[in-house]
Order: sequence, then C-alpha cells, then structure tokens
Amino acid sequence: MNQKTNRTEPILVDNGLELLTEEQCRELLGEATIGRLGVTVGGLPVILPVNFALLNGDIVFRSGAGTKLRAAADRAVVAFEVDAFDDHGETGWSVLAIGRAIAITDPDELELLRTCGPTPWARGSREHCVRVTPEMLTGRKIVLHDAANEVALRSR
Repeated sequence: MNQKTNRTEPILVDNGLELLTEEQCRELLGEATIGRLGVTVGGLPVILPVNFALLNGDIVFRSGAGTKLRAAADRAVVAFEVDAFDDHGETGWSVLAIGRAIAITDPDELELLRTCGPTPWARGSREHCVRVTPEMLTGRKIVLHDAANEVALRSR
C-alpha cells in the first residue's frame, strides 16, 4: 500500500494492525533515539543498532569506520527501523524507512552534528556522520483487540 496518500484517518486491517500514515511515521521517528540500520554485507543481511536523530526529515547518526560507513561510502540502499512495545498491554508500533546511506561531508553540517547531534552510547570514536533520506516510509501499530472493529472490518 502506498503510504504517500494524504489520508488523515488510519486504516485498520482485520489482523489487528493499524497502517500508519507517513505523517504518523515521521512523528514516531522524531520521538525515538535508538534505531536499527539494515545493510547487506556479502549478500547477507546485517542489522546494527544506532543512536540517531532527525535533521530536516533525514535520519542522521554518527559512526566509526566499518560496516555503516562502508554502506554510506557506497551509497547503499539501507533499511532503518524503529519500534516500541508494551509487553503487558500487548501493543506496539514499528516504522520502517528505506533510503540510501550517504556520508555527510559538508563541514558545517558535520560541526552541527558533532556538537548537537545524536550522542552515541557506545564507547570509541564515532567521528563520521551518515544520513539516510527516507524514500519509502511505512509503519504499523498493534492495536488492542476489539471484536467490534474486527466485525466492522470484515463487513467492508
């Protein structure tokens, strides 16, 4: 389903998931500080946690030399995912952004990110900065079970 529609109301599906609008996805991305970057290494998927921030709608994070920086140098298509969940309430949400990883090289942007950008939790040098501009943004939310909603959805 295309998430670029201008709908304001979420669409519920009968398996208990609410499809989020692009606006809702961006809002949730802005609330999170930890995400997972998915890259391909040697033909295999690799998922790496990162501290991140949003800068003008782009996902930005700091990195040392290695897999994430190689992906940015290659302008690789990557997946970036954030989520939250409540074990007791059996609810949660997930947002997935697909875009190209690009190394940030502009000196002014680098200085801005080094002084007020995301602060990595991991020890060690994280002097490089990477940007992912979402080209596709999708999200889902697990909603509380509601038999009335399921009946209404099945009748559509």
